[in-house]
Amino acid sequence: MDLAYTEAEEGFRGRLREWLAAVLPGLPPKPSPDDWPARRAYDTAWQRMLYDAGYAGLHWPVDAGGQGATPTQHLIFLEETERAGAPYVGANFVGLLHAGPTVAAEGTAGQRARWLPPVLRGDEIWCQGFSEPEAGSDLAALRTRAVRDGDTYVVSGQKIWTSHAEVADWCELLVRTDPDAPKHRGISWLAMPMDAPGVTVRPLRTPAGSTEFAEVFLDEVRVPVGNRVGAENDGWRVTMVTLSFERGTAFVGEVVACRRTLDALAAEARRNGRWDDPVLRRRLGRLNAEFRALWRLTQANVGESQRTGGVPGTGGSVFKLRYSGARQELYEAAAEVLGAEGAFDLGREWVLDRLSSLAYTIAAGTSQIQRNIVAERILGLPKGR
Repeated sequence: MDLAYTEAEEGFRGRLREWLAAVLPGLPPKPSPDDWPARRAYDTAWQRMLYDAGYAGLHWPVDAGGQGATPTQHLIFLEETERAGAPYVGANFVGLLHAGPTVAAEGTAGQRARWLPPVLRGDEIWCQGFSEPEAGSDLAALRTRAVRDGDTYVVSGQKIWTSHAEVADWCELLVRTDPDAPKHRGISWLAMPMDAPGVTVRPLRTPAGSTEFAEVFLDEVRVPVGNRVGAENDGWRVTMVTLSFERGTAFVGEVVACRRTLDALAAEARRNGRWDDPVLRRRLGRLNAEFRALWRLTQANVGESQRTGGVPGTGGSVFKLRYSGARQELYEAAAEVLGAEGAFDLGREWVLDRLSSLAYTIAAGTSQIQRNIVAERILGLPKGR
């Protein structure tokens, strides 16, 4: 991959920097982490600003409502917005980074026209209804049933770790439509309206005190058959598309954020005297190399997705596996920099991030699952028994 920027790409960077410098000072203060309606309003307002300026869905195909930008322009956008301290996608995460791209790749023309423009404008929020309490890491062991009744599915079951469910308008939902088929072949991917009768949301509080996850209970919820993305019982294949986006490109902005955090940690260590510790300096230096390598891997994965029609490949599992560990190591290093007096102070910068980093080896597919994917699909090793 050619890592040099062209004159046109540097021009794009310059225009983006000018726009960010003009609009960011006028943003209101970020709302309290506990105020989810306010967080939704803040995140969707930023998304609308991106949309009006022509930066929403920058790398999405034009026929999906995006700008059709090159992978390099997309990476420049992520670099510049992170370096400028611009808001992250926040509550828009699921819709913008994997549900929307899945609909763009697998949906019908009508589905794309209905769901994608509201995502790009920030009008609608999506959540993810994949995990279930008794399935563990085996996503295909899901039990939520969808029984066909004419032009609707009647859905009953339970989901857990449903990201942003309490403020979502739609849910990307996996259901079992054929209980007699092998478990990977009887699944369908549905778009479920969260205001449908029979949907109950119960927020889950994390160790950091946040409630970005929820349990969702489904009691004979009626979902139109027209809300199914892909063929009936072909949901596992569609799910692999979703997960390839979630693991392959959804975290790329966070790599830039981690590199910025690493610079801030080094500055803090110099300020508070911990920079004199050669072990800590070596640790920060190794992490710097790790995140530089992850950024190069990100560039390769984004470039591959462009060459293969916009869907990331199995290289996303390599990235997800290493990024999860590197992020945890970064915030362990942050605890060293803060010292005993600051590492457990929830009011200090980086402490809450340290707590949230513990989930990254589980979220979006556990590290054990990623190792299996790398072993079987990349290295060609036999499946474990």
